[in-house]
Amino acid sequence: MQKDFLEHGLNFNRRRFLSRLSLGLGSAALGSLLVPDLFTGDSTDTGFAPGIPHFAPKAKRVIYLFQNGAPSQLELFDYKPKLRDLSGQDLPSSVRGNQRLTGMTANQKSFPMVGSFANFKQYGESRNWISDMLPYTAKVVDDICIIRSMHTEAINHDPALTFFQTGAQQGNRPSMGSWLSYGLGSENKNLPSFTVLLSRGKGNSQGVYSKLWASGFLDSIHQGVQFSSGDDPVLYLNDPDGMNKFERRKFLDQISKINQLSYEEFGDPEISTKIQQYEMAYRMQTAVPEIMDLSKEPDDIIKLYGTDSMTPGTFAANCLLARKLSENGVRFVQLYHQGWDHHGNLPSEIASQAKDVDQASAALIIDLKQRGLLDETLVIWGGEFGRTNYSQGNWTVENYGRDHHPRCFSIWMAGGGIKPGISYGETDDLGYNIVKDPVHVHDFQATILNQLGLDHEKLVFKHLGRRYRLTDVSGKVINDILA
Repeated sequence: MQKDFLEHGLNFNRRRFLSRLSLGLGSAALGSLLVPDLFTGDSTDTGFAPGIPHFAPKAKRVIYLFQNGAPSQLELFDYKPKLRDLSGQDLPSSVRGNQRLTGMTANQKSFPMVGSFANFKQYGESRNWISDMLPYTAKVVDDICIIRSMHTEAINHDPALTFFQTGAQQGNRPSMGSWLSYGLGSENKNLPSFTVLLSRGKGNSQGVYSKLWASGFLDSIHQGVQFSSGDDPVLYLNDPDGMNKFERRKFLDQISKINQLSYEEFGDPEISTKIQQYEMAYRMQTAVPEIMDLSKEPDDIIKLYGTDSMTPGTFAANCLLARKLSENGVRFVQLYHQGWDHHGNLPSEIASQAKDVDQASAALIIDLKQRGLLDETLVIWGGEFGRTNYSQGNWTVENYGRDHHPRCFSIWMAGGGIKPGISYGETDDLGYNIVKDPVHVHDFQATILNQLGLDHEKLVFKHLGRRYRLTDVSGKVINDILA
């Protein structure tokens, strides 16, 4: 009896403590989806007030066209004629140095260098070199900034993907979209602040996992919402059979009352989160079908993105949806296009992948620009690392593959206060090492946050006694690429 009494007392006191402790954190953080309220518990320690930029932003939102699997920079953006001249010769050990290799090539007896099978030309006033496989991208070359000196520590796909999206190679950290949702909120209370769209090419695919758009230790209201190409673009959004909108509203009101009672009893902030998620789903029932309906797009827009844009689930359709979502106030739109993992049969497979994405990627730039939205929308295109300048396995002129290469690779950025029509960073004549202006993953992340008015050193969240940030303990803004 005495034991039961003591346990009851301890539990009661714990509940009161948690309730009082979390009132500010739970109710304030989740009280609004348009602009989040202050996280009183954490912002007191960190000095950060969610929903309020640190300074005037250049961009309002981000569209990230992630090319999952790591496209070869040597076939697309980093023109190396000397490498072609030396094709078949062994890569000098002085160039490779102590570079860590994957298990797929570490035991190779030789490392035959191989130049790109694709030809390059200079385009636009910028005279940037672009592969013949990207004719549409070539037309917008003066609108994009090509960074040829990206590098990362991650040498395998999963940790490299996770590193780009979360700032850490291990899981359970908030994604970049979640950080922006936490920091800035959404511009549209009827849509989530962070959405995800998936597509797949015919090439070798690496997995895409929900942890890449998870909220980690941030509140779950900040996690990405995945849109699908099926009849139900968002799972469990539609009313159950036999339930109309009026009945759904009554049902949600009753659930909200029950959850509120539970919150008052236990003080768990996740209870408030569930209330907000139910309400968001209810509001999305009206907004999502309208946005997902591409049939009302004019013919000139369909022609711009290509006929694939009318096929749900394609990269082209997702690019068009990304424009619509961003236009309607979604803070961070993340696309993943799988199929770039070309360890073999690279010439044929990369050509197919490039064709999948080239027209729609360029169309997105043109579409945003003609709508007056490019200046306030940051568009990013790139993968998780690069590809080696030597062949994985046997090499022939007609067929070869490239292994993972974290030392240098290329991405491009456009809009959102980024200098257009420039290239930044250089690699050596063999395309193996960076020789000028290296850009680390954390530098890249810091620059993105900067363009949205956030100081990456101040966008913090205290978790388990430590102040976390997207860029961990490093990163610097790349001022040379800012307009």
